[in-house]
Amino acid sequence: MFSIAMIAVLITMVMALARALMGPSVYDRILAVNTFGTAAILFIAVLGFLMGRPEFLDIALVYALINFIGTIAVLKFFKYGNLGYSDEDSEGENA
Repeated sequence: MFSIAMIAVLITMVMALARALMGPSVYDRILAVNTFGTAAILFIAVLGFLMGRPEFLDIALVYALINFIGTIAVLKFFKYGNLGYSDEDSEGENA
């Protein structure tokens, strides 16, 4: 049963990778990479269950946090052009 789940997750990962390569827009590609990361988390969790290694769930949780923070950072970069605050933003807050 879990072998079938792993195969289904691998198929999902291949489809997400294909969508990330084809586009058509940057946001579609970011969403596809985020989906690929989520499928990778599922793959790690199922693999840990099949191998009898529950510490793989910890690895999957860390990867989930990295995936989430990375997606937010990339979206912020494409919206604002940088990841930090500019001088214009800090002037309005100090006044």
